[in-house]
Amino acid sequence: MAKVVTAKIKVQAPGGKATPAPPIGPALGQHGVNIAKFVQEFNAATKHMDGMICPCEITVYKDKSFEFVVKSPPASALLVKAAKPLDAGLALVEKGSGEPNRKKVGRVTQADLRKIAETKLKDMNAFDLDAAAKVIAGTARSMGIVVVD
Repeated sequence: MAKVVTAKIKVQAPGGKATPAPPIGPALGQHGVNIAKFVQEFNAATKHMDGMICPCEITVYKDKSFEFVVKSPPASALLVKAAKPLDAGLALVEKGSGEPNRKKVGRVTQADLRKIAETKLKDMNAFDLDAAAKVIAGTARSMGIVVVD
């Protein structure tokens, strides 16, 4: 007999470094889930992501058991990690631009876009790698990151 689903929860937490503090604790606590067990399993499943933000979809059942699926990190986080500064004297890119049409904050190559698209492909609604790379390029453009060849 199938288990009865009582809730589906979406949270974002740093891979391998999640804690029972907000947002995870309150989101799971209101559904009666064992928070410490979830945090332990999540950290074990995401230890290779080393602090990158990981979206997670948690399915809670009537008997207070749970299952979770870890998605790939957001494209913006992957782009910030891959972006190089425009000028050699600047530090690494920390975030996107507040005015992406005027102020550019970094640059990525087509190879970087393809690598990010490969990572994100299973979570995207693109048919092939080229289409996924175009979507990632659009995200980069809206963040003020220049795409170079």
